[in-house]
Amino acid sequence: MSAARIAWVTGAGTGIGLAGAEALAADGWTVVLSGRREDVLQEACAAIMARGDRAEPQALDVASSAEAEEGARAILARHGRIDLLVNAAGINVQARSWADCSAVDWDRVLDINLKGTVHTMRAVLPAMRAAGAGTVINVASWAGRFVSAMPGAAYTTSKTAVAALTHEFNVEQFRHGLRACCLLPAEVATPILLQRPVPPSPEDMARMLQPEDLGRTIAFVACMPAHVCVNEVLISPTWNRMFL
Repeated sequence: MSAARIAWVTGAGTGIGLAGAEALAADGWTVVLSGRREDVLQEACAAIMARGDRAEPQALDVASSAEAEEGARAILARHGRIDLLVNAAGINVQARSWADCSAVDWDRVLDINLKGTVHTMRAVLPAMRAAGAGTVINVASWAGRFVSAMPGAAYTTSKTAVAALTHEFNVEQFRHGLRACCLLPAEVATPILLQRPVPPSPEDMARMLQPEDLGRTIAFVACMPAHVCVNEVLISPTWNRMFL
């Protein structure tokens, strides 16, 4: 079994996932980056390793329970452990109102944002329970705590459910030494914002949380001693457009 701490980060090719992977690697974790695009993962890993840190790609689609389980098995085969799971994979769609969001788009959003989170959590659970320790960090959204029209029904539903399943995980798994944290960020300047019906201006994006802010938050939660569970982090930019 590897002596290094092993972190598995989904949605790690860009945005919050990539920032989390970079921050964890800088803190000494061996980070496995997952996403659907092998070339993007390879590029991200190369950049992390160029700084002298440890990273490796594991391409998969979290919407597939079989791929999530195979990904966990592959990591365990290489390292013998998974100490940390960061679920940062997420999408939204442009046609997001009740009137416009199709059944196909509802399925896409729920399959990745919610079911993808469930799939990876289920995949790591046996190994974490056997080890008697493990941390899960689920990236939800401000929309998972405060309902508004802008994120849309499917996205809001998915992120609210992610918050609920994170807390339910703690209710059941604390006795096995496991803990989970739900991150609920307001607007973060990532590529997903460009998919909005009206994309924010460069000036607005500069005022938002930056991916590196979430990366540092993920690393902070991950470094807490085993007797500490940070159940939830609700984080926003000081200039919070949700208050306008």
